[in-house]
Amino acid sequence: MVYKPDDGARPLRDFDARTLSAREVLASKIDQALGFDAIPETVFIDGPYGRGSAQRLISEAFETDPRPMLQGPNSDLWPLAVIDIIANNADRKLGHLLIEEGTGHVWGIDNGLMFHQEPKLRTVLWGFAGIAIPEPVHDGLQRLAVALGEGLGEEVAGMLSPEEANALEDRTNNLIATGVHPQPPTDRHPVPWPWW
Repeated sequence: MVYKPDDGARPLRDFDARTLSAREVLASKIDQALGFDAIPETVFIDGPYGRGSAQRLISEAFETDPRPMLQGPNSDLWPLAVIDIIANNADRKLGHLLIEEGTGHVWGIDNGLMFHQEPKLRTVLWGFAGIAIPEPVHDGLQRLAVALGEGLGEEVAGMLSPEEANALEDRTNNLIATGVHPQPPTDRHPVPWPWW
């Protein structure tokens, strides 16, 4: 288990540090609604340093270099690329992609800088730009849209804000409508720094 307590979180310019554990938990809930299995299960706990998030520990295959995965479209990365878009991930670095030992499954970790209502998307997963979203991934987006309308959207609003919940729903509906991975933004740096 990876435990991130709320107390002691460093103040941030764009995000309320007191909401980081909620963002981690919501990233897992969104992944579950999508049916992607791309983010390790993450829940709230009361740990030794108070309330925070706890994420299932992934045994990483350290001998595997994830950089080749970024050489053009890689089907294993579609779920995380789509999650980054709809959740507006402001910090998807290469080091936030873990390749699970034994299975080769790709997981996305460090999901605390998501769901901002303003455009903040910064990710290393731009290899899909301009490419049509595969049908199984598109089906997941439609499942998420239903879940947002059946209570998940209210849960996001309660844990974060109504504005962030509305922005999540808008991004989801827009991606369903276009069916294509967007191009990187030109009004800001599209990749986080450092990117690894």
